[in-house]
Amino acid sequence: MSTVFTGLLIPFLGTAAGSACVFFLRKDLRPGLQRALTGFAAGVMVAASIWSLIVPAIEQSSGKGRWAFLPAFTGFWLGILFLLLLDHAIPHLHRSVDRSDRPEGPKSRLDRTVMMVFAVTLHNIPEGMAVGVIYAGLISGSANITAGGALALALGIAIQNFPEGAIISMPLFAEGKSRRQSFWLGAASGAVEPLFGGLTVLVATLVVPAMPYLLSFAAGAMLYVVVEELIPEMSAGEHSNVGVVFFAVGFSVMMALDVALG
Repeated sequence: MSTVFTGLLIPFLGTAAGSACVFFLRKDLRPGLQRALTGFAAGVMVAASIWSLIVPAIEQSSGKGRWAFLPAFTGFWLGILFLLLLDHAIPHLHRSVDRSDRPEGPKSRLDRTVMMVFAVTLHNIPEGMAVGVIYAGLISGSANITAGGALALALGIAIQNFPEGAIISMPLFAEGKSRRQSFWLGAASGAVEPLFGGLTVLVATLVVPAMPYLLSFAAGAMLYVVVEELIPEMSAGEHSNVGVVFFAVGFSVMMALDVALG
């Protein structure tokens, strides 16, 4: 169980480490750097969704023959629809980005930062679920998942959580909060990951036959976040190709991690 606990905690540590940038950097993140970091995070999430979640879901259903895709297909769409419902409940990144070129006072800038915190916290939920599902599959031994593959997903999400922590803590500091407050608020956005990951492990181990659905559900939720939140953010403003290049870098890093550790 210590392996599972460590795996669930790794993504949160990535967020906390990124939030700690507020102690070392003097100014807010430059738009170009923020696009690069967001693109990198998006690339990691896409690769993790494919190799660490959807592929194992299809492999576990291989006994269904030509219908082996059906559990993954169904779970994927359930994940998309789940995030679609949440999309109407909580403000998201791209809505704040769309207003970034308008004149704004301190209050409206703070409102945008609060929206950013909510948005990142929201999309940390499916990431925590993804790690929880894959470790549940490892525990059950029924999902063709290795300890290395589970670790690769946890590390990949931790890597892409690092820029997210900085993207939260640095603007909070720029808006007048202390470095300590900014760090704790940034780190707190990642606290939902071990929480939802642990809950998912508890539930998933009770419903082992549903593992392909749960794996692909997490993938659908993560990919919804990428398309709805991260891609608009990395493509905003000038030099959007920076985001695309770092998307490819993040995708490559996660792909290599999954193969090397899996």
